[in-house]
Amino acid sequence: MAIQLGDDPDHELVIKVRDLVVGFGDRDVIDGFDLDVRRGEILGVVGPSGAGKSVTLRAVIGLLPKKAGTVEVFGLDMDRATDAERLAIERRWGVLFQQGALFSSLTVKQNIEMPMREHTDLSARMMDEVARLKIDLVGLKPEAAELYPAELSGGMIKRAALARALALDPDIVFLDEPTAGLDPIGANAFDRLIMTLKETLGLTVYMVTHDLDSLTTACDRIAALKGGKLLAIGPMSEMVKNDDPWMKDYFRGERARAAGFGANAA
Repeated sequence: MAIQLGDDPDHELVIKVRDLVVGFGDRDVIDGFDLDVRRGEILGVVGPSGAGKSVTLRAVIGLLPKKAGTVEVFGLDMDRATDAERLAIERRWGVLFQQGALFSSLTVKQNIEMPMREHTDLSARMMDEVARLKIDLVGLKPEAAELYPAELSGGMIKRAALARALALDPDIVFLDEPTAGLDPIGANAFDRLIMTLKETLGLTVYMVTHDLDSLTTACDRIAALKGGKLLAIGPMSEMVKNDDPWMKDYFRGERARAAGFGANAA
């Protein structure tokens, strides 16, 4: 049985998902999924390959249609929202996709300016200043502003994409496998960056990941998906005690033991 927070008055919910069903044709990838995301937390979302982690993220932000269920963001049912209300909500979140999804023909600075061009009436000078502030915020050097994605390392691409996700000063950031493809040092640096931004900016972070280090280092809670539903949710201390076969293998298996995870729970 999945542990679910519900409407706990001690924790303000910024995202509330109920009975979500998402599928392709006759195949439902997500089937009756519930989830609460608390304000100011870093929530890690894990599950077996094909469990629908990224599908769920895309359905929550409206990039994939859902067959059933409700998604509330900041208390607003997104299905009932007017176009103006939806636009206002979407301006309050930023998204970092797994491969960065930077526009290859634009410089880093121009990529960061794209959300500002679409959603604000800032002057060119102000957009330039804001973009350079975001570049500094994510730990890139000033000269990175004029580089194109092809000239960036994997870690720089992630940081540039994060800077773009932060362009409109969002309240929520969605991260899809943010440390995938990074070496351990780069992944750890990215985790530390996310934690710092959470503390300094008051961000709520929804992070799809397979990275046990990220789950342990950065996440306040972990939500595990299996079979299209929420299997369990809670801090790492609860995850390592779960006796579901996949949970045991993931959090207490040989690779987890080699990394020092779950040793006390086995």
